[in-house]
Order: sequence, then C-alpha cells, then structure tokens
Amino acid sequence: MAREFEINPSQITRKVSQVSQKVQVVAQSLAKAHTELAALPVAQQYAAVNLADKLRSISSSIASAADLGAKTAHRLHSLANNEVNKVDDADPLNPESMEALKGVSVLTKLANDSSHIALNLLNANKGISSPMLEDAPTAPSIIQIVGKK
Repeated sequence: MAREFEINPSQITRKVSQVSQKVQVVAQSLAKAHTELAALPVAQQYAAVNLADKLRSISSSIASAADLGAKTAHRLHSLANNEVNKVDDADPLNPESMEALKGVSVLTKLANDSSHIALNLLNANKGISSPMLEDAPTAPSIIQIVGKK
C-alpha cells in the first residue's frame, strides 16, 4: 500500500495503530456499559435501553435539523446577496435601493436565525472530535449537545 500511494510505511502503521487504540477504548467502554446494564433489575435495563434509543434518535434529529438549517441559511444568504445587487451605489437611499436594502435585511436576519441550530451544535462539539474521526458519518451524541450551553 505504501508503495502504491507513495507514502512512508510508518504512516500506515501509525494510522492503523491509532484506529486500533480507539477501537480498544470504545470496546472497553461498551463492555463496561453492558456489565453495568446487566447489574440493573430487568425493568431498569429496559428503561435504560429505551432512554439510550431516544437519545440517539434525538441526536440524529438535531443533527438533521442543523444540516437543514445550514442549507436554508446558505440559500437565504445567497438570495440576500442577489438582492443587494439591486442597490444603486451612487444613490443607496433612493426608494428602489431602500426597498432592496429592506429585503437584504430581512433575508439576512432569516438566514442568521436559520443557522442557530447548526452553530450551537458546532460550538457544543468543539474539541470533542478527534482528527481520526473527522470523516466518520455519525451524528454527535445528544449528551454532548445537552452538556454544553
């Protein structure tokens, strides 16, 4: 592989080692969680599993809302940018320019409001992701979201 991609073999070894260590840490955490879950009475086990499922669902929904909000913000900012082209630079206070500026203002405010979920989600997860997991297509944990305000 190293020859094919023209990189040093130690880079591959280091990357595999990092991934392997992360897998081991996660596996140990899962084993501990399963042990703690098994120690609960059956009714509490059911409640804990049900709550975990709900938290994953909420986390996924929030991540989806953040994605949609960011896309909406992008579209609205684009529309605001198109509207600002209608402003007469020589006479920005003429009635037509003022009407265009009102549109820019409204669209920009809506765009900024649309981006709040995405921005809050990003802020809540600062420093949590590792470079090794940046490409992982997983939603952030709701616990990470709720735990930071």
